[in-house]
Amino acid sequence: MSFSENEIIEQLALTRGASTSLALATSEKKNEILFSLAQLLLENSAAIIAENEKDLASISADDPMRDRLLLNSDRISHLSKSVLEIAKLTDPTGQILTDKLLSNGLKLTKISVPLGVVGVIFESRPNVTVDVAALCIRSGNAAVLRGGSDAWHSNVILVQLIHQALILAGLSPDLVRLLPTDRKHVSTLLNAVKYVDVIIPRGSDALIQRVRRESMVPTIETGAGVCHTYVAQTADIAMAVSVVVNAKVSRPSVCNSLDTILLHESIALDFLTKTANELVKYKVMVYADALSFNVLTGLNYPYLQKAEEADFGREFLDFACSIRVVQNLHEALIHIERYSSRHSEAIISSDELEANLFLASVDAAAVYWNASTRFTDGGIFELGAEVGISTQKLHARGPFGLEKLVTEKWVVKGNGQIR
Repeated sequence: MSFSENEIIEQLALTRGASTSLALATSEKKNEILFSLAQLLLENSAAIIAENEKDLASISADDPMRDRLLLNSDRISHLSKSVLEIAKLTDPTGQILTDKLLSNGLKLTKISVPLGVVGVIFESRPNVTVDVAALCIRSGNAAVLRGGSDAWHSNVILVQLIHQALILAGLSPDLVRLLPTDRKHVSTLLNAVKYVDVIIPRGSDALIQRVRRESMVPTIETGAGVCHTYVAQTADIAMAVSVVVNAKVSRPSVCNSLDTILLHESIALDFLTKTANELVKYKVMVYADALSFNVLTGLNYPYLQKAEEADFGREFLDFACSIRVVQNLHEALIHIERYSSRHSEAIISSDELEANLFLASVDAAAVYWNASTRFTDGGIFELGAEVGISTQKLHARGPFGLEKLVTEKWVVKGNGQIR
């Protein structure tokens, strides 16, 4: 079904109008919605899978992006549990942040309140539909969702279930809006300053850059991850192999997966010899600089190309990575500063001073010492589900969870004071 720009604006106006009811809802009422949604997801698992299969039909079986789109019974069960975990989190609204009596007799209170209407533009990963809706409901925000065309059937049925949960609680389904996937409607959303309070793009760098260029609505960037792991001269090689392989192959289609391996020249041969045996099992395509290319050629590594400049700073989202050999930590830091997307960066080292210098120097939302970048996740950090990983510095950075979906309001009570 096609909609005109005016019809989309009318829909956004309805969501804005409904948003007050959720902002005023009690914590118990918001949890009532979430409990219903968690149950509806389980009860409708077969129907969700059937709709998801319609989306999967257009993606080849060996495409790693298929994993981002897949919903099966285990993942639906996990989604249901995630909704219940969100319900257990402390309601971030109504918190008293400042409470004082001024010398003029005014009672001054600062409290946390919902942002209002949160717009999220995302690609693939239909689980985002449920996670974002649940986080917004718990924090008293209305949500406008614009998913990708590749997940349309999955998103439609999930939003239908969210609407059922809202209706069961006596609230309007307009509180969670799924926009059509027509690209023209993205521009409508980005300019809807009267109806939307914040836009959160979650996806590719191209999507984020478009939102950054076009949006008249304030934005919080999440999604793109160009992640590095530096294997230092003092690294435990067995540990380094384990961490690097995990960061690359455990789920290559997500934003916290490894994109570039930086190797100290003194351990490059040893590391590559041992890592090649693991990467080849997953047919990882390696884009190697001159030194690592020569080593891997000598090892008869079959999935190998000479790296070009564009292969550094590239988010692969696939069984592929780039490798560069460096002379020291300083050179590694310069490379990361140039090519990082400020998402997640790691060092493998036995030297505490070197590791701490890395952790302090690298400008990223999450930095790691002797651990995989794959841990950058709200759930893994035990913060609950997330809207995404914020790579900017204002308002939120790192896992964008429940506590960041609020702003502040000053409440001033007097008895006739004038200035």
